[in-house]
Amino acid sequence: MEVREYLRILRRNWIIIVALCMVGLLGAGTASVLSKPVYTAETKLFVATQTSGTAQDLNLGNTFIQARVASYVQTATTPTVLQPVIDTLGLNLSAEQLAAKVKASSDLKTVLLSISVDDGSPVQAAAIAQAVANSLIAAVDVLEKPRDGGVSPVRVSVVTPATAPAIPSAPNVKTNLALGLVVGLALGIGVALLRTTLDNRVRSESDIHRLTDAPVLGGIAFDQDATKSPLITQISVQSPRAESFRQLRTNLQFAHVSHTSRTLLFTSSLPGEGKSTTATNLAISMAQAGQSVALIDADLRRPMVSEYLGLEGNAGLTTALVGDADVEDLLQPWGEHGLHVLTSGMIPPNPSELLGSEAMKKLIARLEQMFDAVVIDAPPLLPVTDAAVLAQHVGGVVMVVGCHKARQPEVTKSLGTLELVNADVLGIVLNRVPVKGPDAYAYSYYSYDSVPAASSSRAKKSSQPSRHSVFKASAGSPHEFEQVLHGQRMAEPNHFPVKKP
Repeated sequence: MEVREYLRILRRNWIIIVALCMVGLLGAGTASVLSKPVYTAETKLFVATQTSGTAQDLNLGNTFIQARVASYVQTATTPTVLQPVIDTLGLNLSAEQLAAKVKASSDLKTVLLSISVDDGSPVQAAAIAQAVANSLIAAVDVLEKPRDGGVSPVRVSVVTPATAPAIPSAPNVKTNLALGLVVGLALGIGVALLRTTLDNRVRSESDIHRLTDAPVLGGIAFDQDATKSPLITQISVQSPRAESFRQLRTNLQFAHVSHTSRTLLFTSSLPGEGKSTTATNLAISMAQAGQSVALIDADLRRPMVSEYLGLEGNAGLTTALVGDADVEDLLQPWGEHGLHVLTSGMIPPNPSELLGSEAMKKLIARLEQMFDAVVIDAPPLLPVTDAAVLAQHVGGVVMVVGCHKARQPEVTKSLGTLELVNADVLGIVLNRVPVKGPDAYAYSYYSYDSVPAASSSRAKKSSQPSRHSVFKASAGSPHEFEQVLHGQRMAEPNHFPVKKP
C-alpha cells in the first residue's frame, strides 16, 4: 500500500487509536498511583592498597585493586556481608530477601564501588546502605588478611555516606505516562491495521479500483434523510446528493457515447445497496436535462419504483409481457418533464423466464424507438439470476455498490456473473459515500484518464472525441460543463435521438 493508504487507515480508525492511547495513559497513571513509593539510598566506597613505594609499585597496586573491585561487587550481596547487617539492624528479612534490595556496581577502570538499596522507607534505605558498606569493609579486611597474620594489603573506605532520599525513585510518573502513551499508540495502530486487513467491506473508490478495471462513474453523497426523502425532487437542488446525480448523468453520457442502444440497466450485488433509488433519481435527472426517459421497474421480486414515485403498480411490465395490454397504455407520466414510468405490475411466479423472454427483448427495443433513454431497475445479482438474464438485452449495465455495506468478495462475484453473460459493464456507482472524512469521494479529481483500456478503446471509436476534453476541462465546475455540453448537443447530432411517445 502507498503512504496515502496508510494515512487513510489512520484517519478512518482515529477514534480507536485515540481511545487506546487514553487507555494506555489511564493504565499508566493508575499503576503509578497505586504503586507504593520506593526510595533508593546510595553510598560510594574507595578501594586502595595499604602499601607505599615507588611509582612502579603504586601502578602495580592500582591494577591489582581494579581487578579486586569486581570481586567485591559480587561479595556485597553474599550472606557474609548481609547477615551482619540483618543482625545489627534487626531486620525481619533473610539474606536472600535483603540481597534483592541491594545492588552493587563499579565504574570501569576505577577503584570506586557503589552500593544502592531500595526500600519503602527512605530512612531505612539509608541505614541499610550504610550498614552494607560497613559490613563489606569488615569482610574485605578479613578476606584479604594474610594467613601468617599482619595487615590486609587492601583498604576500603567510605567516600560518600548514605543519606535518606527526599523523593522516591519509583514510580516515575512521567516515564510511566510516556510508556503508556507509546504502548497505547502502538496497540491502536496495530488494531487499525488488523481491522483493515480483516474488514472486506467496500469503503472507498480505492477499494473498487483494487477489485476491477471498470471505471467509477460517480459517487452518490450520503444523506441521512434519504430514507424519508428518497427522490432528488424532495431535497434542495444545491444539496450534495442532488449534485451527485447530475454528475452521474454527465459521466454516463460519455460512458455510453459509443453505444447504439439507449438502455441502461441498474443492478447491485445484494438488496439494500440503493440501486432502485439510484435508477429512479438518475431517470429524473435525465428528464430534467430535457431528455424523454422511460423508467422500467424490472425488479419483479421486490418492486420499489412505484412506491417511491407514488404510482399504480398493479399494471405494468408483467401486464405487457403476457400480452394483456399494450405498453403505451401502461406507461405512466410522472412530473413536469419527459419521464414515463413502467411499473412492475403483478409479481409473477417466473420472473427470470419473463425477463429473458423474446417479449422482453422486443419491449426494450420498442421503448428505445420511443424515448431518448431507457432506464431499467433490475434485481440484485447474487440472490437471483434475473439481472444476469436481462443484462443480455440492454446496451450497458451500471452496478451500484453501497459503501460500508457491500463486501468485496460479493462485488467480485457479481462482476464475474456479468462477465459470464458477456454483459457490457459501463462502470460502478458508489452509493452512500461520505461527503467528509477519509472515504469521501473526490468528484473534482475524477476523469476518464482512469478508465481502463477496454473502455478507452470504445471511446476512441466514437465520432465525438472532443467531449472527453470538455469533460476534463470542466470537471471542477459541473454547471459550466452542462452549459458547454448543451451547446455541443445543439451543434452535433444527439446520440439519443429525441422521439416522444
